[in-house]
Amino acid sequence: MSALLGLLRKEIYHILRDRRTLAVVVLMPVVQVLLFGYAIRTDVEDVGIAIVDPSPDATTLSIRNRLLGTPRFRLASVQATDRALDSLFQVGAASVAIEFQARFADRLARGLPAGVLIVTDAADPNGSTVRQTYVSAVLQAWQIDQGHGAPLRIDSDVRSRFNPTGESSNLFVPGLMALILTIISALMTALSLTREKETGTMEALLVSPLRPAEIIIGKVAPYLAIGFVSVVAVLVEAHVVFHVPVHGSIVLLLAEGLLYILVSLSLGILISARTSSQRLAMMITIVGTMLPTLMLSGFIFPIESMPTVLQWISIAMPARWFVSVARGIMLVGVGLEYLWPQTLVLGVMAVVLLVLSTRSFHVRLE
Repeated sequence: MSALLGLLRKEIYHILRDRRTLAVVVLMPVVQVLLFGYAIRTDVEDVGIAIVDPSPDATTLSIRNRLLGTPRFRLASVQATDRALDSLFQVGAASVAIEFQARFADRLARGLPAGVLIVTDAADPNGSTVRQTYVSAVLQAWQIDQGHGAPLRIDSDVRSRFNPTGESSNLFVPGLMALILTIISALMTALSLTREKETGTMEALLVSPLRPAEIIIGKVAPYLAIGFVSVVAVLVEAHVVFHVPVHGSIVLLLAEGLLYILVSLSLGILISARTSSQRLAMMITIVGTMLPTLMLSGFIFPIESMPTVLQWISIAMPARWFVSVARGIMLVGVGLEYLWPQTLVLGVMAVVLLVLSTRSFHVRLE
């Protein structure tokens, strides 16, 4: 019994002594509860809606006001034709569009059915279904309110873009790429460098003629290669097994994958430079990279449905921008002319994190 009590006291002493690890252990469940509590939203809010109205009249204006009077919709554009819909969907300004049939009010006045086409971005199948339901509910409510005498006949048709079959794998595979690359790049790099400190082999590197930058390159270059091979493997598996299309440039997608790997590697180096144990590095990496990749990147839950605070925090998450790029290339088929803002953000993150991680590592060695 005395030996057991001694072991317990020793373990408690080590836990209390490592204040960083203790702080992460205490804060981890708090962060998890906050992320899961606020980020998990099945509702879809702040939906960008485009209106195609070839012959505007009081009736179509009434329906438009009814749609925009709800807190779920945000007007993206009003057009006379559907020519601009492609660009609106590709840049993400609109995720649903309503096309009124020509002479809409005249057909209703004559007792004829008037057509409404609901077009949704089905890259997110669940969100697409919810958006269709919202629009249909508003149309039905307007129909009931206006049809005092003979019931008005509005024929609604639905069309899905970018993922017409509604396959959920088309949504999740691009997000899985970000998660896998985060695990390989950030987590494995952080553990690799902190392992050198724990085993005492870092001293051997210090007395070698290698510079800090060369040490970093030697340690992380294999993970850069592994990450690139993982991107290729995921793409092949997604296409062969799950039949996920790649409508855009594969070369661009691989280049964007390398850029994201570089960002994750830099983040892993920065974490390892600021920690002294593999346990602490693993905890910080999980809390700082893997959980945000799952919850705040749009991988599973739409960002526009999250609270404003989490939306602002997600801006600093590299996975958010890579998931947007991967879906844009694979499902929408857009190129760098539409994806340059996300690419620019990832590039800036890579440069900043590389500078910070190299300087932190150099100071740590000194």
